[in-house]
Amino acid sequence: MIQTATPADPGLIDSGYAAWRLLATLGLVALGNSGMYVVSVVLPAVQAEFSIGRADASLPYTLMMICLGIGGLWTGKMADRHGLTPVLLLGAAAVCAGFIGAGFAGSIWLFGLAHGLMGLIGSAATFAPLMADTALWWNRRRGIAVAICASGNYIAGSFWPPLVQHGIDTIGWRSTYIGMGLVCGIGMALLALRMRQRPPLVQLTATVASSPTAPQPLDRNRPFGLSPTHAQTLLFVAGIACCVAMSMPQVHIVAYCTDLGFGAARGAEMLSLMLASGIVSRLVSGLICDRIGGIRTLLLGSALQGIALLLFLPFDGLVPLYIVSAMFGLFQGGIVPSYAIIIREHFDPHEAGARVGSVIMATLLGMALGGWMSGWIFDLTGSYKAAFVNGIGWNLLNLSIAGWLYLRLRKMGIRR
Repeated sequence: MIQTATPADPGLIDSGYAAWRLLATLGLVALGNSGMYVVSVVLPAVQAEFSIGRADASLPYTLMMICLGIGGLWTGKMADRHGLTPVLLLGAAAVCAGFIGAGFAGSIWLFGLAHGLMGLIGSAATFAPLMADTALWWNRRRGIAVAICASGNYIAGSFWPPLVQHGIDTIGWRSTYIGMGLVCGIGMALLALRMRQRPPLVQLTATVASSPTAPQPLDRNRPFGLSPTHAQTLLFVAGIACCVAMSMPQVHIVAYCTDLGFGAARGAEMLSLMLASGIVSRLVSGLICDRIGGIRTLLLGSALQGIALLLFLPFDGLVPLYIVSAMFGLFQGGIVPSYAIIIREHFDPHEAGARVGSVIMATLLGMALGGWMSGWIFDLTGSYKAAFVNGIGWNLLNLSIAGWLYLRLRKMGIRR
C-alpha cells in the first residue's frame, strides 16, 4: 500500500517520528529543487553549445519557475485527496525524466520543456505539499520545523552547484544531467516511501490559532485598512518585485563571473555561498518575525537586499564578489517567508492557505521574469551593470509597497 488510509496517532506530533519525517522532508526538498539551481550553473555551456543569446539561454529557468508556481496549486490538492506519497513518487519520476530529457535535448526548446516538466510536477511536489505536511506534524516547534523545511531549497542551492560544475568540467554537462536524473529520481522515490503515514487529524482551533505574541489587527476583514482584494493585490505585486530583484544574482552569477574572466567554477562557488548564507537568513528571519512581525521583517529584508544589489555595482573583483554574494544571501533569505507571516497576522485565517499560495506563486513568477529579463538586458547592453540597476528598481518597488503598508499600520495604531 502506497499510503496509509488512517491518520496517525496524535501522540506522534512533536515526537521522534516527526523529527525523522522532517529529516526525510529536508532530503526530498533538496533533491526535488535541484533543477532550479543546476540550470543556472549550466547556462554558459548551454548558451555556447546551442549558439544562442543570454536571454534565450535563460528561458529554461524562466519556464521552470513558471511551471513550479502553477504546479504548486494542484500538487497540494492532489496530496490532500490521494495522500503525499503518490504525489512524491510522481514528482520523482518527473525529476528523473526531466534531467535525462534535458541531457539528450537537441535544441534549447527541448531543453526548456524538460525543465518545465521538472518544475510543474517534480519540484512542485516537493514545495507546497511538504510545507503543509510539516505543519501538521508539529505544534510546539512548528515555526522552526517549517523553517527547516523551507530551507531545503537553499540547501540544494549550496550543495549542487559546485558538484555539478565539477561534473561539467570533467564529463560534460549532458552526462552530468543524466547522472543527476538518476541520483535525484531514485533518491526521491526511496524517501517518498518513508512518508506513507498520513498526518494526525488536527482540530481547526489548533490550525488557525495565532501565537500568544502575534499582533492582532483591528479588523481582519480590513487588512491594513484596505479591502482584502486590494491588500492581496499589493502583496502579489510586492512578491513579484522582490523576486525579480532577487533573481539577478541567483540566476546570472555564474555567467557574470565567466564574463569577468573568473570562470564558471568561481561563479558556482559564489552561488553556493550565497544560498548557504540564505539558509542562515531563513532560519534567523523566523526568530525576527516573532519579535517584530511580518511587515517589519519584509521591510527590513527588502532594504538590506537593495543594499546588497547596490554593492554589486562598484565591486567586481573576485574576493569582493565572494563577500557581496555572502551578504546578499544573508540579507534576502527571510523575505519570501515573511509574506506567509503577514497573511497569517492580518487576513482571515480561514483564507490563509489560498492567500499564501497566491503570494508564493507571485514570488516564483518574479524569479521567472527576473531570470529572463536580466539575460535580455545583457543581450541589449552587453553588460550586467544595467541588469543590476534593473533589479534595484524592482527592489525599490517592493520596498515602497512594504513601507506604505507599514505606515498604514502605524496610523491605525498597530505597532507590529
